[in-house]
Amino acid sequence: MREITLSKAVNEAIAEEMRRDPAIFLLGEDVAEAGTPFKVLSGLVEEFGPERVIDTPISEPGFMGMAVGAAMTGSRPIVDLMFGDFIFLIMDQLCNQAAKTHYMSGGKLKVPLVLRTNLGATRRSAAQHSQSLHALVAHIPGLKVALPSSAYEAKGLMKTAIRDNNPVVIFEDKLMYNDKAPVPEEEYLIPFGEAAVLREGRDVTIVATSSMVQVSLKAAEMLAADGISAEVIDPRTIVPLDEETILESVRKTSRAIVVDEGHQSFGVTAEIASRISEKAFYHLDAPVIRMGAMDVPVPFSPALEDLTVPTPDGVAEAARRIVRGETRDAA
Repeated sequence: MREITLSKAVNEAIAEEMRRDPAIFLLGEDVAEAGTPFKVLSGLVEEFGPERVIDTPISEPGFMGMAVGAAMTGSRPIVDLMFGDFIFLIMDQLCNQAAKTHYMSGGKLKVPLVLRTNLGATRRSAAQHSQSLHALVAHIPGLKVALPSSAYEAKGLMKTAIRDNNPVVIFEDKLMYNDKAPVPEEEYLIPFGEAAVLREGRDVTIVATSSMVQVSLKAAEMLAADGISAEVIDPRTIVPLDEETILESVRKTSRAIVVDEGHQSFGVTAEIASRISEKAFYHLDAPVIRMGAMDVPVPFSPALEDLTVPTPDGVAEAARRIVRGETRDAA
């Protein structure tokens, strides 16, 4: 099977869907000639023209509002939000309009809209361009939230999102755009709400999202050298969340670590850990450990920034401690 970058996988997914359905169009800042600052969308305007790949003014609330209206009236827009940090600018359009329209219209209206944006620190982009804000929108009923962890996941989840009749937010890790993975040339979709068990194990379950999946797989390799067998699960989507796959794993291993790059407090780690504690409590031999980003603005200083997010060494050490029964300082 060929290997392509995550960037290429996203580009392919969008191009294939735009060829399939003329109702799909793409809009955002620098999406046409520039192909976005990360060059993810390069070449699309040459194939589909400026009528379907639309460069917008620097007005996130404006073009997000346009997309919501277009989705309500028969189109299927894909909105490119240059940085996930800018999601604060479109919260009304996304959370009050797109998320609620189907419910408030008694099911008469749909908003088949995809918002694709990014997350992730350690790119030296400072506090306003390095946040991982997926927990914010996961809190809003009516929105689906996907977090691809590889090129394979990025293509399959994007195609599923575009065909969904509900608003979907996809967060791609900006540091992973050049990472390669095997991706089939034939068409495939990845269903929402179906987690992937990427590595089977018996001693501890590690549930990880986005780039933290790769961090956790590296940690699992390190643990294997110590004789510790770690099971690694990628939820793929946090809304909907595949609880059963996670709980089945925890019932087997009796220990769990949840790893996510969002800030630890009130975030994805808290939600998944809570569900494990509520629904698999009597199978646990230790408290669930949460590992997220420090609750600080992301520093610009490389030395400080690298300390703010989970690492393979940190995840491996937390697993060693939980397996030994030393849970107090594991997080």
